[in-house]
Amino acid sequence: MATVYAIANQKGGVGKTTTAVNLAACVAEAGYDALLIDMDAQANATVGLGIPKDSAPSVYDVLSGEATMEEAIRETGIEHLSLVPASPDLAGASVELPRIEASENRLREALVGVRERYAFTILDCPPSLGPLTVNALVASDRVIVPVQAEYFALEGLAGLLDTLGLIQRELNPRLTIAGMLLTMHDGRTRLAQDVEREVREHFPTLVFDTVIPRNIRVGEAPSFGRPVIHHDPHCAGSDAYFELAKEVAARG
Repeated sequence: MATVYAIANQKGGVGKTTTAVNLAACVAEAGYDALLIDMDAQANATVGLGIPKDSAPSVYDVLSGEATMEEAIRETGIEHLSLVPASPDLAGASVELPRIEASENRLREALVGVRERYAFTILDCPPSLGPLTVNALVASDRVIVPVQAEYFALEGLAGLLDTLGLIQRELNPRLTIAGMLLTMHDGRTRLAQDVEREVREHFPTLVFDTVIPRNIRVGEAPSFGRPVIHHDPHCAGSDAYFELAKEVAARG
């Protein structure tokens, strides 16, 4: 397998980190080795797995050439799940990386010799289409796009798809869209139903069947430093992420 997935959308608050953490945890729960790489300066995926955001070395050290990927990998306390932490220093990487020649290849090169050890490597991207997200997309085989079930859901998707097309043409021809994932979905509301219908009509082959519901357990799990599947294994959010992991694996 050894597939690298980027979780990307330039909109903030759509569930990228929640999806990255819980998809990685579901893969690990199934007995496969998973590596989660936190590419966001906010370090929410790092903290969401109970690891301090000032951990070193971090992915920033890897991108800047101060450390190898091997040196930055940490155990998480969850069997089969490893993490490369983020740090607030990543905020500066958006300025520093473009000054380095061929900097968009830094992450891909750092993963050589490491990615083969993991069935899934999952990259949690920041909410922008800047140098860190570009690095993640160049290093990835597939991209999963979380889409919040709200009024502006389709806003910005065109820009993201344009960026993906550009990266496919210029930098990473093997990159494909694994699927779009509807998140924070409240099936009782007319709005959520309308957004779901619209997204499925626009992208009939791309949208995952699985929908992530709006669920209080999903929201509170990070404050305990745990994925929701460990915080409350039987809640609706956990069930949905297990279904998503099966669907992602089935799509290959």
